[in-house]
Amino acid sequence: MKCRSYLDRLIATYSIVAHDAVTGQMGVAVQSCYFSVGTAVPWGEAGVGVVATQAFASADYGPEGLALLRDGVAPYDALARLLESDPSRELAQVALLDTRGRVATHTGAGCIGSAGHLAADGVSVQANMMTDDTVWPAMLDAYQRGEGDLAARLLAALEAAERAGGDIRGRQSSALLVVAGERTSKPWHGRLFDLRVEDHPAPVTEIARLARLRRAQITHGRFLRAVRAERMDQAVPLLEEALRLAPEWDEVQLSAAIGLYFQGRHDVARSVFREIFARKPGLAEWLTRMADAEMVPADPGLLQIVASAR
Repeated sequence: MKCRSYLDRLIATYSIVAHDAVTGQMGVAVQSCYFSVGTAVPWGEAGVGVVATQAFASADYGPEGLALLRDGVAPYDALARLLESDPSRELAQVALLDTRGRVATHTGAGCIGSAGHLAADGVSVQANMMTDDTVWPAMLDAYQRGEGDLAARLLAALEAAERAGGDIRGRQSSALLVVAGERTSKPWHGRLFDLRVEDHPAPVTEIARLARLRRAQITHGRFLRAVRAERMDQAVPLLEEALRLAPEWDEVQLSAAIGLYFQGRHDVARSVFREIFARKPGLAEWLTRMADAEMVPADPGLLQIVASAR
């Protein structure tokens, strides 16, 4: 008995595409028992839309779907065009969503069960080769009940899928892509979350950890911009939030130590520097070079404390 030639592109998985009506952000989240699912399923462009292409679907649905959305074609019409030109469309599962929250989804009759999708205002969930048909309804319910930003609600949907049984084969990789609602001249600037877990025993848990670090990175960047603008009333709470999100992140800890120094808490600053440099000795020299380049304050007292903490 010969296996179908499509097996080399089988991506049994569950995914969600969604639009945040308040921020305009659009996103895709996905998990699969498939290596590096983030290279195949999620596609998105700021100010254009997002696409999820899975099951036996071609990856071409991603860039070609975005091209149609970019030209102003409505998701339903774009999907119809894509399916019309695909002789294997009954083996494909695809979802497209645009900046208006309009969504179109297709689950081919040949997708391996349990398989199906559900769409609501500004969101679609789709899954194939699941343990049973409770998985995608659980995803939609979790998304709609979820709190926080779009990324958090997308991840809530993935977590609900896992609780409901998920992929019948198990789990391996995950991805999260969130893009801005406004188009830019450089589309890659509109990628707010672009995270992948290529191979992990608990990929949904791991992608959530990476999302937490990404939020800390965004918050820390806002802190640095506030400092440069000499808006310390804004900078202090931003640094506190970054520390809360990622207390283990050395870059955030370095900012905290520098802040402690300028508050006059020199001994505490030295202690924090010492802990950081014990983990990563090269950061002491890096900080000195950053001061030489005027990327951090070249304060003689600060540099003396850095030198003593080596």
